[in-house]
Amino acid sequence: MASKQQQIHDLWDGLAEFGPTRVNEALDHAMASLCGIIGAQQACWFGAVRLDCRDDPIDGWRVCAIRYLHPHPERDAAYAEHRRRLERGDIDPSIVANLRHAGRFRVSIQHEIVPPGWYDGEFYRSLFKPFGIRDVCYMATPVNSGLESWFGFERVSPEAPLFGEVERALLERAGRALKWFHRQLALHHGLMIASQPLTPAERRLLSALLGGASEAEIAERLGLTSNTVHTYATRIYRKFGVKGRTGLVALWLGC
Repeated sequence: MASKQQQIHDLWDGLAEFGPTRVNEALDHAMASLCGIIGAQQACWFGAVRLDCRDDPIDGWRVCAIRYLHPHPERDAAYAEHRRRLERGDIDPSIVANLRHAGRFRVSIQHEIVPPGWYDGEFYRSLFKPFGIRDVCYMATPVNSGLESWFGFERVSPEAPLFGEVERALLERAGRALKWFHRQLALHHGLMIASQPLTPAERRLLSALLGGASEAEIAERLGLTSNTVHTYATRIYRKFGVKGRTGLVALWLGC
């Protein structure tokens, strides 16, 4: 267990080195490190926002940002289908179970929370089995009352062992200290203002703005016109409710 504790310390120390301009690199580092700690082969991050939806079976919670450690186009297609089914009211019981304790830090294991027969049902057969997913361990961190940051860790192959108490304890130990990082992820993806998440182009510009480059330097680096960079920058400031780059940096330093 001592070596696992050292891995956790290395994760914490490593994340602190990335800074606010390399958030997605830090996210990949976190997912890879946590996979190594608990013996998972794939990981994903979800930014989940609570929208104002009346009579909604999952209380308005929707995933507004997602990133896989090992991207795969077929996974993207399966996730898009998952979202379409959710909006039709066809909701995976594992989502309902995971949201039962929304608002609290929690680690849950898929095979423990799904109802009997779930592994023989349509959700598992269409969204998990084609990718060889044996079990998933979820770690959810509330950022505020309307925003949660989730990690999902997968064991892949039919022979893979199920997750258990050892992995749960390791994720609880590693994850409780990372709320600052989840807030940084939410800021980077524009999820602190749930009604207007940042576009991919705005996220690229955000990193450059935080790095201190001038708008002219950013335009040259990204192959954009100065007017386009200024328009994007103004839009970003408006979304975050700040008056300029000084306010944006101050917001990040408050993480």
